Amino acid sequence: MRTSHAFAAPSPSFSDDPFFHRFGARLPRDLRAQAHGLSWSEFTARFAPTGGPVRLGAWTAATLGAGRSTYTATLGIGDRITSASAAATGPIAALTAMLYDAGFQLEILSFHQQSTPAGTATFVLCEHDGQRRWATAIDADGIASSLSAIIAGANLLHR
Repeated sequence: MRTSHAFAAPSPSFSDDPFFHRFGARLPRDLRAQAHGLSWSEFTARFAPTGGPVRLGAWTAATLGAGRSTYTATLGIGDRITSASAAATGPIAALTAMLYDAGFQLEILSFHQQSTPAGTATFVLCEHDGQRRWATAIDADGIASSLSAIIAGANLLHR
């Protein structure tokens, strides 16, 4: 009698994914490859910087109608504090317009959000002058998480 042993390929392990290890959810594929093997503190230092030339202070929105709103923010740009505003269809478009006007151009190439026990995690792939960087943020509020991730992206690209 001939015996056949079927060996299943090992299932992918996410033990080297710091986000999966912490929250049980997978990172976006491209980011997962860059985060492979990092500790949580290394992951946040690399993809969620808390310092840099751009800081976001106050943020307000007022509905204009027809799907548009006016957004106003206080931005810290280096040593300066400035007020910025933009009319846009959403907060992400408004913030990227404000950053552009302040000299921090970036394009959002990929945007992902997922719920975690710590709040909404946002992952953005940003580009400026051909350089691409992933940035991330987690906040109890999805909009605040998005805005923080974009600020992190601006800081990573404009160091």
